[in-house]
Amino acid sequence: MLDLLKALADPCRLRLAAILLRGEFTVQELTGIMGMGQSRISRHLKILTEAGVLSVKRQGTWSYYKVGSGSRFFSAIRLAFEQELEMLPERSRDLAAVAQVLEERRRRSQEFFNRHASQWDDLARTLLPVPDCRDRLLALLPQGDSILEIGIGTGSLLTDLAARASRVIGVDHSPAMLEEARRKLTEAGLDSIDLRLGEMTHLPVPDASVGCVVANMVLHHAADPLAVLGEIRRVLLPGGVLALADLARHEREAAREQLADQWLGFEEEELAGWLKTTGFANVACERVEGAAGQEDMLLVSAS
Repeated sequence: MLDLLKALADPCRLRLAAILLRGEFTVQELTGIMGMGQSRISRHLKILTEAGVLSVKRQGTWSYYKVGSGSRFFSAIRLAFEQELEMLPERSRDLAAVAQVLEERRRRSQEFFNRHASQWDDLARTLLPVPDCRDRLLALLPQGDSILEIGIGTGSLLTDLAARASRVIGVDHSPAMLEEARRKLTEAGLDSIDLRLGEMTHLPVPDASVGCVVANMVLHHAADPLAVLGEIRRVLLPGGVLALADLARHEREAAREQLADQWLGFEEEELAGWLKTTGFANVACERVEGAAGQEDMLLVSAS
């Protein structure tokens, strides 16, 4: 307990803890948010990590820091601690800087997909091969009258969704991707599908309005995956189902630049923890092993 109290007895480390309660950030991002040099930030992070306040997640050559659960005492006082952090004099400035970092992540992703919309399907298959889980993902969908797909890309899944529900909404943050999807749907005679421009963290859909949300290979592009899952929970009807397919944790560092990936996949426990935090109770996760040269996939259903 003494080491923990010593670790927190510093204004800079209090600010860091407050920032990392809002998400996972790299050292480079934290230097920008805090306006401090890397060596100073790294020293404070080391102290907080050794005290059990923070944990670190390695993703290729990047390391993401977040508030952890390594200290039982810190976990016990966390709620009161978090409330007091709102009184820090730098809090407003730090929150604005956090928002700016998340916006930069989002902007880079949007610009990438706008540039590569027309060749996206071939690009993704070539640079990051994965097993074909389409049928297994569709098998997770309940029978119902409304399905929302987030991050539709070129709309390759929407035809199958239209065969399973009378009302299908597709949302993407890239105008170029939406235009490509609209062209394909028109060619297929599926003009009734409702395509909308919007962010995964601010879906253009009312509260509790859809029976199923599909997230197919999009969460690893999200600037803030936890916020995305919380937004999905918001738009789902009571008892509604999330069907999610995404990459298992991998080490293809080049995917960050080649495919605008924010995260190198996820651990099963990580996803399950986020889903529980955002209000999902019934979570099932299946790992699908890739063939030679392919990355493993995770198939998740939650309600």
